[in-house]
Amino acid sequence: MKPRINVIGAGLAGSEACFYLLNRGYDVHLYERRPQSYDGAHHTDLFGELVCSNSLKSKSLDNACGLLKEEMRIMDSITMQAAAESEVPSGNALSVDRDVFATKITTRLRSFPNLTIHNEEVTAIPEGVTILATGPLTSDPLQQALSELTGSKGLSFFDASAPIVKKDSIDFSKAYFKSRYEQGDESYINCPFTKEEYSAFVGELIHAEKALLHEFDTKYFESCLPVEVIASRGFETLRHGPLKPFGLSTPEHPKPFAVVQLRQDTLLGDYYNIVGFQTNLTYPEQRRVFRMIPGLENAEFLRYGLMHRNTYFDSPRVLNEDLSLKNAPNVFVAGQLSGVEGYVESAAVGILAAINATRKIEGKETLLPSKNTILGALVYYITHCADTHFAPMNANWALIPTSAKKNRQPSIDQSLADTREFWAKVNG
Repeated sequence: MKPRINVIGAGLAGSEACFYLLNRGYDVHLYERRPQSYDGAHHTDLFGELVCSNSLKSKSLDNACGLLKEEMRIMDSITMQAAAESEVPSGNALSVDRDVFATKITTRLRSFPNLTIHNEEVTAIPEGVTILATGPLTSDPLQQALSELTGSKGLSFFDASAPIVKKDSIDFSKAYFKSRYEQGDESYINCPFTKEEYSAFVGELIHAEKALLHEFDTKYFESCLPVEVIASRGFETLRHGPLKPFGLSTPEHPKPFAVVQLRQDTLLGDYYNIVGFQTNLTYPEQRRVFRMIPGLENAEFLRYGLMHRNTYFDSPRVLNEDLSLKNAPNVFVAGQLSGVEGYVESAAVGILAAINATRKIEGKETLLPSKNTILGALVYYITHCADTHFAPMNANWALIPTSAKKNRQPSIDQSLADTREFWAKVNG
């Protein structure tokens, strides 16, 4: 058996790192604090549990996140394998039954004889090569230890998750099935507002009671704003954001003023999540206000939305290009802690951290995907960003400025060719 490598955290990034290492015969020790202690956001002890949404975003290759998924498939991603086996209908997005998805990842990793699982909370970095994938909910004791190690305080923003309701509690005399702009299926449930209903809903949403946040820093990540924060920015903001009605007309609903969409959350199709309804409202207020949505007057909530802190490093100042800490070169950082944002981005960085952790052990030079790939450009950004106020980054085409907006195909072809070349070098 090859040498021992520690992986701390069994989220998407930690699971990807483990999968890469286990397949190459390393003695992997995975530290996961669940089920001994919970963080207020997770609901199970499964590896790779999706907390906020069940969507992994676009499947289209001309979308940066869609292209990143294809790069990950080339790199034998366990996330992409599990997603393919647990996919639920959601138009052009890749969405999954979150329990089936996490179970697939957990079962696959536990099947390896060279995996040792420690269900305990880590408060200090263990000896030896370690991949740190504790994610946005890194515990306070570990965060303090990391601040002392790096000489840099962790940064944070608040993230939120959306409620889930039972399908059979939805009133289909008002709600209807349709995907936006005729995507070839009718995978979303749509709840249409009249202007008067929308006006009343927005008014109640803005003034509803919010849950108390104990932390002083309450800045939000712009791509995952609580729905009540979006509503507070103006009367029309929601209907040009998550409640936009465009492309959702039917003969029975020719001109909805605004539309709430629900996306299938389980393979059985019995649970649906309210798209874009991340929230910090108290549970009673969620029940009261969200039941003002046409069709959800008697909705049964299986899970309420909640807010949680996201912690991440000031990566340009503390990380090397290979994702190791400048002050601790045997510690590699993966997932959202590294300064990327999103399920897919976090998982992809987990693969790359594991690649370079093994190369350090084997005495090989750092290997990075080219900046023509989404992963390569993303990692280059988080390790070289010159912005004084570093903020987490999603996959997006702005990371590859040479890409032409009117024709992404050359960029797509180059990305996939470079990823295949990179993967061949990894396995060479």
